[in-house]
Amino acid sequence: MSEFISVFQNRQDMLLETIWEHLQISLISLIIAIVIAVPLGLLLTRYPRVAEPVIGVSAIMQTIPSLAVLAFLIPFFGIGTTPAIIALAAYGLLPILRNAYTGIKEVDPALKEAATGMGMNSLKRLTKIELPIAMPVIMAGIRTSMVLIVGTTTIAALIGAGGLGKIILLGLDRGADVNLILLGAIPAALLAIFLDVILRGFEHISKRAGFKSFIAMLVIAILIVVSPFFMNTSKDPDLVIGGKLGSEPAILINMYKLLIEEETDLNVELEPGLGKTAFVFTALQQGSIDMFPEFTGTVIVTHLEEDAVSNNSTEVYEQARQGMKEKYNMTLLEPMMFNNTYTVSTTKELAEQYGLEDIGDLKQIEEQITAGFTLEFNDRYDGYVGMQDIYNLSLGNVRTMEPGIRQDALSNGDVDIIDAYATDSYMIELDLVTLNDSENLFPPYQGAPLLREDTLERFPELEEVLNQLGGRITDDEMRQMNYEVDYEDKSPYEVARKFLVEKDLLEN
Repeated sequence: MSEFISVFQNRQDMLLETIWEHLQISLISLIIAIVIAVPLGLLLTRYPRVAEPVIGVSAIMQTIPSLAVLAFLIPFFGIGTTPAIIALAAYGLLPILRNAYTGIKEVDPALKEAATGMGMNSLKRLTKIELPIAMPVIMAGIRTSMVLIVGTTTIAALIGAGGLGKIILLGLDRGADVNLILLGAIPAALLAIFLDVILRGFEHISKRAGFKSFIAMLVIAILIVVSPFFMNTSKDPDLVIGGKLGSEPAILINMYKLLIEEETDLNVELEPGLGKTAFVFTALQQGSIDMFPEFTGTVIVTHLEEDAVSNNSTEVYEQARQGMKEKYNMTLLEPMMFNNTYTVSTTKELAEQYGLEDIGDLKQIEEQITAGFTLEFNDRYDGYVGMQDIYNLSLGNVRTMEPGIRQDALSNGDVDIIDAYATDSYMIELDLVTLNDSENLFPPYQGAPLLREDTLERFPELEEVLNQLGGRITDDEMRQMNYEVDYEDKSPYEVARKFLVEKDLLEN
């Protein structure tokens, strides 16, 4: 409990910011769902033949995995709040639509007949009789939709939309840090309960006030949503720099921001923790971000879908630089010194027990061991696919998991080997053994800024500014900085600034 309180005290600002982001995203999504679903539900009561197919389509939309919906929307809407809101609004449609339709249909037929007998047309009967009676049922659907949306909003952090999911993802990335996960999960649950209580109050009021309570609720929600636009006077950024999940990308993008703002008049905004390679690269292609730190080996294997020309870091960089320019019209600036290549790692105990020194040595125990690989590594040629081909390995049991979980799985004995990165902080913390890649499966992975050519044309000064990091930052320095963020809970900004000051790249 004391650790949780300490984490809470250290991250109060971040918590308040993410709660507000979570509330904003949830309310905007709910408002859109209401504006679509309520009129549609009322319309369907006049055309009952098409009601079930339409409601069925909305039900099918809710069965599609939310992460798949977000991935589908990124090429069209980029990253950030827009695709998140579209996906969440789609998820919130069904309860409101179904309740709006059911609420009107279940109004006593005798009342409808009496209203018709009094000379009311369909519209007047709807507004004067049916809607006021059906409003509690409609409000119940809105309550259900809100709880669903608030819970699902946590995944919006995967595409840079913010919210409490940002803290949860940070906890997962820090080796399933329970305190950070709880710091994000508990407020999310409390927010859902709080909003449910408020909407329950509107539901009770609607029994007396009818449609007026619905309008009042909608107006209050809209006022909350638009309030930041009146208070926000911050300048729009000139550049948006994104980063993948993890402490290392977060440190690097803070270095970029510090250097750019120190030596130019540009205003830089950071979007850390945007997810895996595919998400971030799509965001760059689409224009949601202007640059992000990428690795030479990833460029060649994943983006260019080629084999590395050699294991020479200079030749690999040239291949990556030329390939990105020709295929995507993107620029890969000078790489840093450290090589965050893939490794296959295990504990000292297992390595000593079976005499493991090389990846090929795993052949003797391939049926006995359990591997813990990330989904990305498991599906890449410069990963397990290549291990099967080059080293003729067919491991008996492979479990795929998020990057932040694999080191805990190894230390707890749930798996025997993991894929790792050479500069990961837990290599120090767990004192892991790295198996030699004698067949040179993994090409060099040197970090370098990747940006679109048009960005460099608009801001040519970026090349000189960012190339100051070229050839700098050793493996040990990067590993130590990652350790300070992951295990000493220092902020990426603090660690990045300290390094730049020490190397005389930034004034103290």
